[in-house]
Parts: sequence; structure tokens; C-alpha cells
Amino acid sequence: MKLNIRRNPRNGRRPGLRGGNAVLETALVLPVLLYLAFGTVEFGHYFFVKHTLQGAAREGARRAIVSGAANSDVNTSVQNAMSAAGFSTSVYTVTTSPTTISSAASGVNVSVTVSCNWGTVGVRPLGLMSTSKTVTAVAVMRKE
Repeated sequence: MKLNIRRNPRNGRRPGLRGGNAVLETALVLPVLLYLAFGTVEFGHYFFVKHTLQGAAREGARRAIVSGAANSDVNTSVQNAMSAAGFSTSVYTVTTSPTTISSAASGVNVSVTVSCNWGTVGVRPLGLMSTSKTVTAVAVMRKE
């Protein structure tokens, strides 16, 4: 007696029996997709930090070029910009050139540099960027 087993007319297989193609493809593609996703997160956060530092340096330079400005005014402007982005004062440093803003003559270029270490501010899901990397932003303006 012959059993009547139904088969798929397209491929000749019985229903319910499938090949392992989907599992194999998933195993090959999923790590690549995860690396792309987490790499995007890491580099996206790097650009956020870089943009925030550039904005803070620009605000500090804008405050430094006004006549009568002091280093404390520059530091306060940078601190306000950085705290608005969620960074505490312990994770970045502010450097001005000339070192004493109040003694700078009119017409001199004033430079404000804000820098931080990626190991203290970075999101590192894959560790693509070194913890020793320094993220730096500089703004230069002419003193009034």
C-alpha cells in the first residue's frame, strides 16, 4: 500500500520541511547589521560631542572679545553651553590664548579651546574609538 503524501508542486517537498537557508543567512548578516548599528551610535555620539564643544568654544570666544571681559566670564559662558548639553565641568578643559583675556589689546585674535577625553564622555558600544582620544574644538575671534 502506497501512502498518499502531499507534496508542493513547485519544489516537490513536503509542507513543513524547510531548508536551513534562513537561519544561515541570519547568522551571516546579523553581526554585520549589529556592527553597523552600534558603529553608527558611537560615531553619532562623537559628532554630538564635537559639535557641543565647538558651540561652547564659540560662546566662550564671543564673550572673550567684548571689552572688559575676564577669564571667569569666558569660563562661565563655556560652562553654561556645556551644562545645557548635559556635560559636567569635570569632563572638559578650557584654554584661552592669550591666557589673560582682560589684558589683551583691541584687535588681537582671541582663541578659546575646549577639549575633553573621549574615555570620559564617549559612548563606546563597540570600542571603535580609543579612550585616550582627545576631542578638541577651537574658536578664534578678534577682540573689540
